[in-house]
Amino acid sequence: MHIAVSSIKELREKTSAGVMDCKRALVEANGDFDKAMDILKQQGLAQAEKKSARAVQQGLVEAYIHAGGRIGVLVEVNCETDFVARTDEFKSLAHDIAMQIAATAPLYLSPEDMPAEVAADGAEVCLLAQPFIREPSITVGELITSKIATLGENIKVRRFTRYVLGS
Repeated sequence: MHIAVSSIKELREKTSAGVMDCKRALVEANGDFDKAMDILKQQGLAQAEKKSARAVQQGLVEAYIHAGGRIGVLVEVNCETDFVARTDEFKSLAHDIAMQIAATAPLYLSPEDMPAEVAADGAEVCLLAQPFIREPSITVGELITSKIATLGENIKVRRFTRYVLGS
């Protein structure tokens, strides 16, 4: 089956997947663009799961100040190499996570971190389970998983602190 170069290019721009991965997905989907995107997403999730055991020793600490200096956030986001930590995409991810923390005030990183006696909804009080403020159809955890697939490295939010003036 012949796949147009323009289709490969468009799929690559939308998914950040490699050229050959895009071509293989389009061939497997018989040229159906949406089905090819689903195939690449599934491949990305599989790759992310494989990478989840890798050590994350690099990264950055992102600081975010909101509401005229009344709310501040520090978040540590780790990855495998300093090369990825210096990319604009990784920096943007860390900034988005800091903004999420400022806006939603999570108390815990993940549902596994919640004490058993806490009777709160994990989607409200756990950062990774919250709907992402810029795209509510996905959670923060799913956002990170998609970035793992895109950047090709394991990524973890190690810890965060949120400060509110007067609290």
